[in-house]
Amino acid sequence: MFNGKSILITGGTGSFGKQCVKTLLSQHEPQKIIVYSRDELKQYEMSLEFSSPAMRYFIGDVRDAARLKLAMRDVDYVIHAAALKQIPAAEYNPMECIKTNIYGANNVIDVALESQVEKVIALSTDKAVNPINLYGATKLAADKLFMAANNLAGGLRTSFSVVRYGNVVGSRGSVVPFFQRLMREGANELPITDPRMTRFWITLPQGIELVLKSFARMQGGEVFVPKIPSMTIIDLAEALAPGVSHKIIGIRPGEKLHEVMCPVEAAHLTIEFPDHYVIRPTIEYSKNLDYTHNKLGEKGVSVPDGFQYSSDNNTDWLTATQLLEMLK
Repeated sequence: MFNGKSILITGGTGSFGKQCVKTLLSQHEPQKIIVYSRDELKQYEMSLEFSSPAMRYFIGDVRDAARLKLAMRDVDYVIHAAALKQIPAAEYNPMECIKTNIYGANNVIDVALESQVEKVIALSTDKAVNPINLYGATKLAADKLFMAANNLAGGLRTSFSVVRYGNVVGSRGSVVPFFQRLMREGANELPITDPRMTRFWITLPQGIELVLKSFARMQGGEVFVPKIPSMTIIDLAEALAPGVSHKIIGIRPGEKLHEVMCPVEAAHLTIEFPDHYVIRPTIEYSKNLDYTHNKLGEKGVSVPDGFQYSSDNNTDWLTATQLLEMLK
């Protein structure tokens, strides 16, 4: 579905954007891929790696609606990946996080509607569910904006959906490269926040596949949540550094013991498919959509009352061998 199409990726020089570009160029024949981001150095470095005639590099900030309008001209699909994601930085600089993650998201919506983009998918996070830190709160607000944007679309062709997943194995800022760096530096113990802590884990290629497939599945207004494995922080540390001792340092400000991707409060809105969940919007759209059937012909069923999909009640758990295989 991406052959001959123009795709814009906000925050396109990040880990997600680079892998997404690689996948689109290797598996599809897009007319144009526009990388939209603020960092000219990263764009230059990326242009050395991806020099396809389809590539465009556009310096700009999602806070700048006028610049977004220029970049989004004649675009068919938008992947909104731009965000300020560093939890402590968000706590210290709250308005900067709000300007990018909320106001920036609203700019993407307004410009997509004005430019009559066909489909927009925004990347979310498990931290947007019952948030306890500012970053999660801004992502929850952004999720709500994108879901409600389908009402703003009215008779326009533009539709908006959200993809939510957990920690990406090996991504910048995750605990995996942090532990690996400590071991390279000769550390004789690893810092553990809480031995009970669990997290969802997904590889970057899996995240890309989920997002691209969601373009084919989406009807507008839904949140896509993949079925992915969990792992305890203790098991993760032991997999990366067998036999190395641990030092318990306590949960950091803004951290949870476990993460949730489908909250119990949304059980009445949640639909289970073979490899993912869909959370229907809380408000009804005039299109009267049936979210139990998606555009690929897949059929889902409503989950039972009281259902919650969290990293501690998961039925799929990563082994050390599986984690190391994912890291390859």
